[in-house]
Amino acid sequence: MKCQKCEKAATFHITELTGPKPLEHHLCEEHAREYLNNSAEQHDTASSLTTTLSQGMAKQMSANKVAAELKELDQQTCPVCGISFYDFRSRGRLGCPNDYDCFSKQMDALIINIHGVQEHIGKTPKHIEHQSNHRTLLIKLRRDLNEAVRLEEYERASQLRDQIKEIETE
Repeated sequence: MKCQKCEKAATFHITELTGPKPLEHHLCEEHAREYLNNSAEQHDTASSLTTTLSQGMAKQMSANKVAAELKELDQQTCPVCGISFYDFRSRGRLGCPNDYDCFSKQMDALIINIHGVQEHIGKTPKHIEHQSNHRTLLIKLRRDLNEAVRLEEYERASQLRDQIKEIETE
């Protein structure tokens, strides 16, 4: 069904029971928001039920917007290990150290919510950074190796295998 005011799909169906006959309105999200704002202004003395209903519909609209944004974020993937943000949210584990950079905007809010601060306070062992870089490189090389084998690029795969062995022996 289309919106009564434009050509978009009607996602909100409002039935008014204030007059002698029920009035039905089929509106898109934009026009429903406009309708609810206008009706709230016109009926300043309206019952608290109408106000509550308008607020509930406004919350539903914002929830729909958040759901759409979350769906878009869930499809974002790390270029190194290939984990998606959805995989992280469902498992609660990241795939590699690069994920902190890849999902930094989403992770900032999560870390502040859990720990109260965003920055690490304390000491970090000096060898950790070196190990982290090696792990990240190994993850990327293994992913490239699997891709080369899948595409039957065996010369490239053998070069990647040799690089992996060299890094692992260091």
